[in-house]
Amino acid sequence: MRPVFTWNLGSRALELGKRTLVMGIVNVTPDSFSDGGEHLAPDAAVAHALKLLDEGADVVDIGGESTRPGARVGAENPAVSAEVELQRVLPVITGVKKARPSAIVSIDTYKSTVARDAVEAGAEIVNDVSGLQWDPAMKATLAGLTCGVVLMHTRGRPDEWRSLPTVLDMVMLTNRELRQRSDAAVAGGVKRDRIVLDPGFGFGKRFEENYPLLRRFSEFQELRFPLLAGVSKKSFVGRALAQNGKDATVAGRQFGSLGAEVALAMKGAHIIRTHDVRMCVEALRLADLAAS
Repeated sequence: MRPVFTWNLGSRALELGKRTLVMGIVNVTPDSFSDGGEHLAPDAAVAHALKLLDEGADVVDIGGESTRPGARVGAENPAVSAEVELQRVLPVITGVKKARPSAIVSIDTYKSTVARDAVEAGAEIVNDVSGLQWDPAMKATLAGLTCGVVLMHTRGRPDEWRSLPTVLDMVMLTNRELRQRSDAAVAGGVKRDRIVLDPGFGFGKRFEENYPLLRRFSEFQELRFPLLAGVSKKSFVGRALAQNGKDATVAGRQFGSLGAEVALAMKGAHIIRTHDVRMCVEALRLADLAAS
């Protein structure tokens, strides 16, 4: 059984825990690992977001910068500037809100300036994949905004991931660092009821370090925050599905991803972030019935 929370988004709240919510991914980028370039044009991205909402997404998560392995990110000299990121995402946020005023929009960014302008444009959630690590101004910015916050665990930056040392117990490390980062956010003025935590599958974790996160996901309930998980089409899924020494392609990871998403819901995830919304929504409906 997972605990029930009320996630404060500012102007409204989401009840988390009675059913598993689905966050649909909208990448407004030319180079994301799964669908880079498919929705780079604002009209295409808006249409895709509306499609995901029609398929049952509770939230659409709009991102304008890829954080794939090897990407150059951070507050200093990122590959994608805040100005370019805003040019990509703001027309999509405003387009979705114009077409569907009741839609809940999340902005996937680690940059404080992008977070602020996106919330002003209508986003109600800031999804920071760095967990406040890559922009020193993000914590104060979020404390001053009225929105929900997702803090994801990341080890290092994408261009450092290949050189990171192996961790003996990734679950213990992730749990400890998520606690430290959430405590820092609350101490910095971010209200506790606005925070959701994400252990960050694939972010600074080697292939084999992700499977314990999946198997022992229920341990993150010790943090006493709502939990989000994103495993959709990630490389560790492809490795688990390998045949004849070759990892499954991104396109071939759909059903493996779904299996992991159902397992995560059964182990306590409140929100699943995914590319394949309709399939996930329908599978989670049955998973929730089984767990009730």
